[in-house]
Amino acid sequence: MKQKILALIGPVLFLLCYLPFCSTDSANMWAAIGTVAWMAFWWITGAVDFAVTAFLPIAINAFLQITDMSAVIANYASETILLLLGASILTASWDETGLDKRIAAKFLSLVGSNVKTQIVFWYLLCAILSAILPNVVVCAAVTPIAVSMLKYVGEKDIAKSKVGSLILLTIAYAVGVGGLASPLGGAMNLVTVDYIEQITGEEFMYIAWVVRFLPLTIVLIISNIIFLLLFVKKKQELGGSREYFIQQYKSMPPVNREEVLSLSLFLIATLLSFTRELYKNHLPGLKPAYVFIICAIISFFITSKDGKKIMSWSNVQKKISWDLMYVFAGGLALGTLINASGAAKKIGELVASADLKGGFLLVLIIVTMTVLMSDVTSNTATAAVAVPIVISIVEGLGENPIPYIYTASIGVNLSYMLPTSIRAIPVGYGLEPKYMLKKGIPMTIIVISLMSITAYLLIEFWPVFSTV
Repeated sequence: MKQKILALIGPVLFLLCYLPFCSTDSANMWAAIGTVAWMAFWWITGAVDFAVTAFLPIAINAFLQITDMSAVIANYASETILLLLGASILTASWDETGLDKRIAAKFLSLVGSNVKTQIVFWYLLCAILSAILPNVVVCAAVTPIAVSMLKYVGEKDIAKSKVGSLILLTIAYAVGVGGLASPLGGAMNLVTVDYIEQITGEEFMYIAWVVRFLPLTIVLIISNIIFLLLFVKKKQELGGSREYFIQQYKSMPPVNREEVLSLSLFLIATLLSFTRELYKNHLPGLKPAYVFIICAIISFFITSKDGKKIMSWSNVQKKISWDLMYVFAGGLALGTLINASGAAKKIGELVASADLKGGFLLVLIIVTMTVLMSDVTSNTATAAVAVPIVISIVEGLGENPIPYIYTASIGVNLSYMLPTSIRAIPVGYGLEPKYMLKKGIPMTIIVISLMSITAYLLIEFWPVFSTV
């Protein structure tokens, strides 16, 4: 009965948003906002399966035609979804060959089983990688490794494991913060760079971004890690000493041919994705998503010494994280409805219509607006909508727009509450959206406060932050 009531509340929330405005010019906008409320409620409460919720944008758009259906459907077969599918197939081969247990034992023998050490390790690893690589690739590559390690120590059900949930949440937080550190962290930063170049008429040097965002990144890393460590008990362990896992690793049989091939394919796909800049002019069509799919296809030809195939689709499809792809796609589709309906633009117009005079209040509003928008739509879409609005507001005040564009970029990269964008990846591996929201609300408040204060101080007292 409880599940039925929770399931019913979702569409009721939608109708409460939509019906009062269904005959007005803003009907589509309120339908999109209602869809956010419906999906968020179902994801958070688990009223229905997470993947089922992810298909709501298709159903709602079929009835109300908020935007062209092809734009919505495209999200369910986007390049990112193909990348995640390829990565899932490749990591499924680890289970078939036993490589997952070897990787898990190796990581535990190197890092140790202390949970606080684990949190710091995974956070710094993901943040550093995401500073120079697309954060979706980093998250897709690192999350299954962490999951393999957790399963090895007995944390097989991530949803019921506090430690497992916290480690996956750590990865989700870190890839967002790392993405802020350089323009290479994601497409959203490149959108911002493009607007800066339009304003200045000059090429923007990437090193300038790194220098200006370094203080902000340091504050974020420290505050995020401290927040995450608050939920770890003193001297909490994963289930064995480092020496124990060293012995476990040494006692394993020698690496076999199938393991080498399985790991090689994953490393090749990851390396080619990370080094895309080196060959994109020669092979413009070989994007990371297609690299992972190609390597996934090749993995089905791995054979044992006796010539027997290691991988078969009937076995592999049971191990693929289908939820991961559908939840991710649902978040993208939701973002499409938000932007196509004009809801995102309306939020910007409301901010622009406020009688802002600059100063700390303007900084606070910009950070808050972009952080919350990034939670319900993609980071790139938020950048495309929010940055030009910020420019028009600041230029209307007669101020230099550059420091405020930087400020908008902070929120564009950061979001903590809902399983949209890259946050769908750990959810697909078992992290509950309810847990993400519970921890995400206080983290969002902390980040908005810290980033608003830090950005304001940089604008006021560090002239470099106001230049390109």
